[in-house]
Amino acid sequence: MVLDELNNAPRYESLHPAFASAFRFLREHDCSRLAFGRYEIDGERVFAIIDREPGRGRQAARLEAHRRYIDVRFIIDGTDEVGWKPTGQCRSVATPYDGSRDLGFFADPPDAWVALPPGTFAIFFPEDAHAPLAGEGEVHKVIVKVRLA
Repeated sequence: MVLDELNNAPRYESLHPAFASAFRFLREHDCSRLAFGRYEIDGERVFAIIDREPGRGRQAARLEAHRRYIDVRFIIDGTDEVGWKPTGQCRSVATPYDGSRDLGFFADPPDAWVALPPGTFAIFFPEDAHAPLAGEGEVHKVIVKVRLA
């Protein structure tokens, strides 16, 4: 997992060949003015989803994990509290992995909690189970999905 401010994103572009286009989308668009929905950046290789959701609280937030995509989660407004645990240490499957949705859930508790205030991003690799929307307020966010291969 990586957590940083958007102005530091160039430091992480070498971690994946598609990160440059993901961060370019976040820098070049005023995401706060874009309609909710999906935005293609590079077909199925890189795309963004803009949404606004209420926080669920720590008790209701569930660890999720992906196998085909990396999540680059950018906060436009609100503060997203996210739980984290290494996927390899998750032992209790709540919902088995669904390849068509690239999503599985765990019942394990997170090992750590981090706050993502506006202007920050977090990168969640398949090795990072994460429980988003664990705060109490509404979160306006962009999730850029970056395919692994």
